Amino acid sequence: MSANAANVPNVQVTEAAAKRITRIMSGDPGKIALRVSVEGGGCSGFSYKFDLVEDRNDDDVAIERDGATVLIDDMSIVYMGGSVIDFVDDLMGQSFQIKNPNAVASCGCGTSFSV
Repeated sequence: MSANAANVPNVQVTEAAAKRITRIMSGDPGKIALRVSVEGGGCSGFSYKFDLVEDRNDDDVAIERDGATVLIDDMSIVYMGGSVIDFVDDLMGQSFQIKNPNAVASCGCGTSFSV
């Protein structure tokens, strides 16, 4: 895994997430990466947003694993230091999930958190 900036908070992508990103990208050749961002809102104060994107912004941090790329903008990375991006397939369904050590509370849906 690599990031494109020095002193960037460590964010990891699991093997399961990398495989899923690669699979999704293979079905949409115009897209180059999965963008993860943090936005205000959600039932716990902040929420994660996942988008497939066609290009990279100048302020993006790129995390690469097994041919998959995750992009995180410099404002969102502040809230995600030490996080692990995973893909889970269980009885509740399939979803990308973020295990964020900075979150002091989160909602039941797993897409909203507070710091």
